Formats: sequence, C-alpha cells, structure tokens
Amino acid sequence: MKSFIIAFFVAAFFILALIFGARNEQVVTISYFVAQGEFRLPVVLATVFLGGFLVSWIFAMYHIAGLKLALRRTKKRLALTEAKLDETAVTDEPSKALMTKQSNEKEVDA
Repeated sequence: MKSFIIAFFVAAFFILALIFGARNEQVVTISYFVAQGEFRLPVVLATVFLGGFLVSWIFAMYHIAGLKLALRRTKKRLALTEAKLDETAVTDEPSKALMTKQSNEKEVDA
C-alpha cells in the first residue's frame, strides 16, 4: 500500500509538470559542453523530472538491496545461534538430571 501511494504521488507530480509545461509553449535553449539545442519547455521539464526520479530510484534500490542482504545474513546467523542454543539446552538437561539424582543420593546417605 505504501509503494502504491508513493507511485501515485510521483505520477501526480509528473502530470503537474507536464500541465505546467503545456501551458508554457516557449522554446528553451539548452547548451551542452559541445553543442546547443532548442527544445520546448514541456519536453525539458519532463526529461529533467524523469531523469531525477530515475537517479533517485536507482540509489534507493541500491540501499534497499543492501539492507535486505544484511537482514538475510542476520536471520541466518540468528537461526544458527538458536540451533546451537537448543542443542546446548538438550545436552545440558541429562547432566542436570544426573546431578540432581546424585545430590539426592548424597542427602539420603547423610
């Protein structure tokens, strides 16, 4: 649901940028390092907005993937630790029972 709301807002901002650009039919001159071009304002706004969104999305996906990998490693480590803890608890129970039996025998003898 959260991703749907975010996608909705992104689409709404994109549409607002297009509407703003459609109302302004001016030609904009853009100078590159080597060349120069003339474009309509709606095309420039849409391209810049889409480019910024894609760059932000790529960085976000990189960080989200890193967090998911870290979570997966942590869950595996937790499962191993719990398995060791269960194994230790199972092996400790007979020794505790033996110690209790021995201590009961000592009490009887005394």
